[in-house]
Amino acid sequence: MSLDPLAILTAFGLIFLAELPDKTMFASLAMGTRMRPLYVWLGASTAFLVHVAIAVGVGGLIGLLPNTAVKLVSASLFAFGAFMLLRGGDEDGEEGGVRALTGFWPVFSTAFTAVFISEWGDLTQITTANLSASNGLLPTAIGSAAALMSVSALALLAGRLIVRRVPLKTVQRLGGLCMAGLAVWSLIEAFTG
Repeated sequence: MSLDPLAILTAFGLIFLAELPDKTMFASLAMGTRMRPLYVWLGASTAFLVHVAIAVGVGGLIGLLPNTAVKLVSASLFAFGAFMLLRGGDEDGEEGGVRALTGFWPVFSTAFTAVFISEWGDLTQITTANLSASNGLLPTAIGSAAALMSVSALALLAGRLIVRRVPLKTVQRLGGLCMAGLAVWSLIEAFTG
């Protein structure tokens, strides 16, 4: 099995551009302002790798999943994230005596679950499945995974830069509003197809 550099670059370019305006990028940004960015990136990246493996391995079967149910679960997770960000807290990360998620496994599993569920049947997963049929499994997997992980890293870096220049409470409020917007967006997608 050969690695065609053009197939890798094609997959990377298409998936990178498709993921940039995607809700998962904004979710990564919001999580990164509240949780340890490296842990968020590892959780999100692991979810992306699982999705890429499923997409290239199963291909067209992804479209058979119940889209409405996936979107409703995704909306619920975004709404929970919005609640967590909007419920307040002080500059030190304390919220009514409860610390924000800081340990590796809680942050990793939160990021993994949010990305895994929200990316299910997403445009980038379907595009990856389609590309694997024509460009090969391994080049598509490499290009797609690298693109998804790159967008997540960019979102997390942007989140860190924002937190340095804007008060954390303001960032949390904006992040919460973004997550609430993503919850509404997912609900709309669930009912309008």
